[in-house]
Amino acid sequence: MLKGLKQEVLLANKELQKQKLVIYTWGNVSGIDRDQNLVVIKPSGVAYEDLTIEAMVVLDLEGKVVEGRLRPSSDAATHLELYRQFEEIGGVVHTHSLWATVWAQAGQEIPCRGTTHADYFYGDIPCTRPLTPDEVEEAYEHNTGKVIVERFRTIKYQETPAVLVAEHAPFTWGKDAHEAVHNSVVLEQVAQMAYLTKMLSGHDGPISKHVLDKHYLRKHGPHAYYGQS
Repeated sequence: MLKGLKQEVLLANKELQKQKLVIYTWGNVSGIDRDQNLVVIKPSGVAYEDLTIEAMVVLDLEGKVVEGRLRPSSDAATHLELYRQFEEIGGVVHTHSLWATVWAQAGQEIPCRGTTHADYFYGDIPCTRPLTPDEVEEAYEHNTGKVIVERFRTIKYQETPAVLVAEHAPFTWGKDAHEAVHNSVVLEQVAQMAYLTKMLSGHDGPISKHVLDKHYLRKHGPHAYYGQS
């Protein structure tokens, strides 16, 4: 079942380790088949070097295991909430990558300071509010997804495919698992750039709006001209 998607998710998980965004088992990638509404996700607590296609877990959107002998990632409920609410995404990534997690632990958004950031994210990377004690006690992972969705009520998730969960760590998404990992790599880089720029400049002043628009829209807008057709 879903052999192609399992292979895609397997390689995406291994790419996290290759890009040094995870250590030990600190992270996970999933992908969804929208025609069947089935999600493939990394199993819980399995080292990246031990992952195989057979180890991948298939879930429906309610969290029921459809196929797989291992337990799914403990963050599966967060992934599923994002797939239910963000209907255009095809892959989700969660890491505890160093620089992005520093911003999440500080409860601060990552300001868009330059064109590297603007090429991928249309403005600041938002940070959620902290979860309440009740939200942590009951359905913690599901509520993590809900506070992410709550934060994006006034932000287009298609234009800013990343979020920081306060006191926790980042999530990213994309059209598929590969793009979600790509966005996670870029997020880590711009998180470091923003921190160092703040230390050097002493302020969080944003990129000029006209430069932000130019760089984001030339790559993602209706008249984009970056890359090959």
